[in-house]
Formats: sequence, C-alpha cells, structure tokens
Amino acid sequence: MSYTRIIPIEFNHCDPAGIVFYPRYFEMTNSVMENFFADVLRYPYARITVEEHCSVPTVRLVCDFKAPSRLGERVEFTLEQTRIGGASANFTITARAGAELRLTVELILVWVNAQGRAEAWPAVIRNRMTAFMEGNPQ
Repeated sequence: MSYTRIIPIEFNHCDPAGIVFYPRYFEMTNSVMENFFADVLRYPYARITVEEHCSVPTVRLVCDFKAPSRLGERVEFTLEQTRIGGASANFTITARAGAELRLTVELILVWVNAQGRAEAWPAVIRNRMTAFMEGNPQ
C-alpha cells in the first residue's frame, strides 16, 4: 500500500533558475511524512510533539536526485513503508511529475520519548503502521 500527496512547486521552493532548490525537497518529504501520520496513522505530529512531548526525528536519509522539478509543476510524492522495527521505521518516498521520476528518498524515523530517548513505538501507531504495510489500513 502507498500514500500519495501532490505538492505544487511554488516560487519559494525554487532557486533563481526556477528549479527546486534541493533542500526544499527535504521540507517536502517531511511534509509528506507529517501528512501520512495525520491522514493514515491518525496520529498527527501536533499530538506527538505538543500533547505527548515526544518526537519522530529522521535519523537517516538517503536521496537520489533524478531530474529537476520546475516552478508551476505539480509533483506527486508517493510514500511506502518498508519496515517497522522496535523503535524505528523505514520508508521510501518517490517523487514524479507525470511519468518522469524526479527523486527517490529512503529514510528512517525513530520514536523518541519525552525524555529524549528512543523507545518502542506506541501500540496504536505500531498497529496502524503494520496494517498499512499489509495493505489493510485501519
């Protein structure tokens, strides 16, 4: 199963040549993750950070840039979860404009408790992640 979000490329994403300035892709992938947590897992970052004083930082990120994205395009970001561990989870995000692949990102998130230490995913999140990976979102 996958989660998709379309992000229109705006002026604020671009360098003077009108193409996406590469750090902006990291903001976009973070937005995809944040929306995945809210839309699919029904566990928004606001709940995690503001209410529970926990976090889900990205601890590893590998990105391959395949082609530039330009001002005015609509880029489709697709997230797939590839693994869930004790305190970590692996994801792959691809971005395409039409049929053209723009980038691939592999990343790992970790559940961090209010004391700033990694610990096991809360059961409700683990169950929803597992269901998503199995193609049976709850």
